[in-house]
Amino acid sequence: MTGTSLPHPFAEERLRIVAEYARRAREVPADLWAPWQPAASFLLRRRGAQAARLLAGEGVFPAAGSPCLEVGCGAVGWLGELIGWGLRSADLHGLDLERSRVERARAALPAADIRIGDAAELPWPDERFALVIASTLMSSVLEPRMRVAIAAEITRVLRPGGALLWYDLRVPNPRNPTVRPVSRRELAALFPGLVGPVETATLAAPLARHVAPWSELVAGALERCPWLRTHLLAVLARRT
Repeated sequence: MTGTSLPHPFAEERLRIVAEYARRAREVPADLWAPWQPAASFLLRRRGAQAARLLAGEGVFPAAGSPCLEVGCGAVGWLGELIGWGLRSADLHGLDLERSRVERARAALPAADIRIGDAAELPWPDERFALVIASTLMSSVLEPRMRVAIAAEITRVLRPGGALLWYDLRVPNPRNPTVRPVSRRELAALFPGLVGPVETATLAAPLARHVAPWSELVAGALERCPWLRTHLLAVLARRT
């Protein structure tokens, strides 16, 4: 025994993800998803309304006092949406790999529990949360074993009767080869103990940026075409 610790199995993937976050921060315009951008406003409102409808339909819409976690929360993520849904800052928990994003989330929600960490090793006990959100998280993870580990951790911290709110790419992004979509089949394989509706969502962003500034009505009509939607949105409940 030499006492030398073995490298973490996902250390290389962690470094790659953090480096990719840094690249996006440098190269993607800071206001691309700002609320004053017509396409961003349209897409985020439609996504939030669809998620709320599915959560309510499954009887798992979160209420004040329900502990909620977003894995990969970024600077605020869905936690701001949850405040708009009536939850308290003290109900909210978040985790992200990137320190500066966590610092921004803490500044925005000082009463929330926002931590730096790895989604494959969540620092919370079993069955802690009524709602766990994974939004454009798994598509940024290219290591298959790490995807499985993250899914197992999400399932572990979800209480019986709680639900996973899932939102992620279902088709490749030709402009960004550093993301990999998650199909319906893979989603089911990652979370075999969770059940619930899975829908397509979100008009392709380039099309939304072209159409939404002059007509949200037309953008909404286009979004009703399943083949123009780029993401899956699901509410998957843990029944036992």
